[in-house]
Amino acid sequence: MAPSNLWVPDRGEVIWIQFNPQVGKVEKKNEHPMIVLSTKPFNQKIGLVIGLPMTHAESNESNPFAVKHLGAKGEVAYILTHQPKSFDWRERGARPHTWKQLPPAVFEQVCEGLNSIVRICA
Repeated sequence: MAPSNLWVPDRGEVIWIQFNPQVGKVEKKNEHPMIVLSTKPFNQKIGLVIGLPMTHAESNESNPFAVKHLGAKGEVAYILTHQPKSFDWRERGARPHTWKQLPPAVFEQVCEGLNSIVRICA
């Protein structure tokens, strides 16, 4: 299903996006959910989306850079703050995820996690 021509990913939104091609063993591959960090005007104008991948891999339970999130229907996901990505969201077939937006408190925790690594966020 192709996304509507009117839809543009926005900050805090959960989207599906293709991570292939993947390089190395720690990069995500295939289609995964992603938390959008970049703003809608940037995403629309530039055509890129900056975000963080999500996974259900329980091995991230002890990962200090993974933010645990309990999604819809009690599903556990881990947001990988140590793997920021920038993708052409149109070419990679991005589309909205059923979870829609992260709760503000979780999004703030994700930003704090990224900030602990790169220290560019205020």
